[in-house]
Amino acid sequence: MVQQRGASGHLPDPDQAVYGISVAAGLAGIGVQTLRLYERHGLLTPERSGGGTRRYSANDLARLQRITELVSAGVNLAGIGRILDLEDANADLHVDNDRLQADNVRLRGAEESPPEGI
Repeated sequence: MVQQRGASGHLPDPDQAVYGISVAAGLAGIGVQTLRLYERHGLLTPERSGGGTRRYSANDLARLQRITELVSAGVNLAGIGRILDLEDANADLHVDNDRLQADNVRLRGAEESPPEGI
């Protein structure tokens, strides 16, 4: 059986912050203090509830997985920060490139179509 995400499904959206710090740490396989350390170094910024409690999303958990992979590979926290920044910038560029390619296809299609009324 496939579990669905989102408002009509069973799982929260990937960017919806629903996990407390102890649950997020447990799911990531790290300690709570390690999670706080990563936050202090700016590697991850969880949302905060109205009372100031940290709340983590599935996207945050995926980022934590990437951080732990890099730590396991021997990369220091400053290097991890730089790698994550570059990966984020690269992902943004891919989104922009895809949009520009779609715009280009759309504009070329409009160029080849005869004007209306002819």
